[in-house]
Amino acid sequence: MALKRYVNPMTDFARLMDMLLDRARAAGADAADGIVVGGHGHSVSVRMGEVEAIERSEDHDIGLRVFVGHRNASISTSRLDEDTITNLAERAVAMAKLAPEDPYAMLADAELLARDIPALDIFDPSTPSADDLKAAAMTAEDAARSVKGITNSEGSSASHGSVKIMMATSNGFSGQYERSSFGISAMVLSEKNGVMERDYDYTAAVYQADLDDPAKVGRSAGERTMQRLGATRPPTGAFPVIYDARVSRSISGHIASAINGAAIARGTSFLKDKMGEAIAASGVTLVDDPLRPRGMGSSSFDGEGLARQRRVMVDQGVLKGWFLDLASAKQLGLEPTGNAGRGVGSPPSPGTSNWIMEAGTLSRDDLIEEIEEGFLVTEMIGSSVSLVTGDYSRGASGFWIKNGKISHPVTEATIAGNLNDMLKRITPADDLDLTKSTAAPSLRIDGMMVAGGS
Repeated sequence: MALKRYVNPMTDFARLMDMLLDRARAAGADAADGIVVGGHGHSVSVRMGEVEAIERSEDHDIGLRVFVGHRNASISTSRLDEDTITNLAERAVAMAKLAPEDPYAMLADAELLARDIPALDIFDPSTPSADDLKAAAMTAEDAARSVKGITNSEGSSASHGSVKIMMATSNGFSGQYERSSFGISAMVLSEKNGVMERDYDYTAAVYQADLDDPAKVGRSAGERTMQRLGATRPPTGAFPVIYDARVSRSISGHIASAINGAAIARGTSFLKDKMGEAIAASGVTLVDDPLRPRGMGSSSFDGEGLARQRRVMVDQGVLKGWFLDLASAKQLGLEPTGNAGRGVGSPPSPGTSNWIMEAGTLSRDDLIEEIEEGFLVTEMIGSSVSLVTGDYSRGASGFWIKNGKISHPVTEATIAGNLNDMLKRITPADDLDLTKSTAAPSLRIDGMMVAGGS
């Protein structure tokens, strides 16, 4: 019995890719693209001063998309022997022959493919040991538990990972890049009058040196937890609402979803007819920047092999563009924008990279000082947001504002409005944190409905 011939993914990404595309052509594909993803992760979790778990993972996956005429199919596997790759290609072609025709799915024309692959600063070769991760997690939890009034811990963790991605097409594109990530988190609990509260904090970065100090993360988690004790329901009515920076990016995310080319092509976005119009307050500018150094969402090319570029999507409140992949661009009669993302087992779709709402000029404290009575939201719970109509309703907790100052914690609140109106009432603060792939400063939105019942 012949032994299966395995490919070493740590050294043979190019060989894996050549094999994928060659087997696809041999199986009858007219065109194909492939993706190879390999990486490792290492994390240590502690609780109450003891190690709870040490985890190490190493994964390698390959994905193949084949075209037979106007039909296509996507398939993936984590088995890397040559027989499996041959069978994978044959199954993909068989699936494509049975699929319905899709006039919008295609490979990019050769002239659209990225030719110069930029070397982005998104890989830190530092490799912390298990002892290093344990020390960081312990430091964070110790700092959190040392905050007066903290009674218990949900634990703390520290992690490190890296991933290498290679993509190629049968019509000439080939590119690869490697990225790293590091993180530290802590969550603790306290209790008052029989009511338990918990909160957390974390830090994450592409480079280990850019992480916040573990003790700072822990202290913040403990202090946030203590600030939540004694929370009551807020009054019901129309009030200014401030979205703290830890939750404000959800608003940016709704905008990104509403200007996604797939939603525009389907006609399922409340912004579908607003190109070139003011959709937000004049102080709102949103940028997608896939080439930002050390950006969590940075990449050297998109999921279809097109060049990446920085794009201003909303400029001083005016909508300037859609996120487009090849399919949505063709549907809309436009040019693709290099915004395609993809997984190993799914076809490309448009999306964001580093999606950033630019900072304003006022501090969060300045925004609070202007409010006679309102709601500072620090946590969102559940979601009922319609991107077709813009109707918006979210559960929330945080702090009540009275006479320009934070008064007391509140919980079990609902905030509601319509995104068409909300976006035009935004005032951004100056506390933008660029360590996240979707980033926004604290935001004040006037005239929102708050329901609490007290």
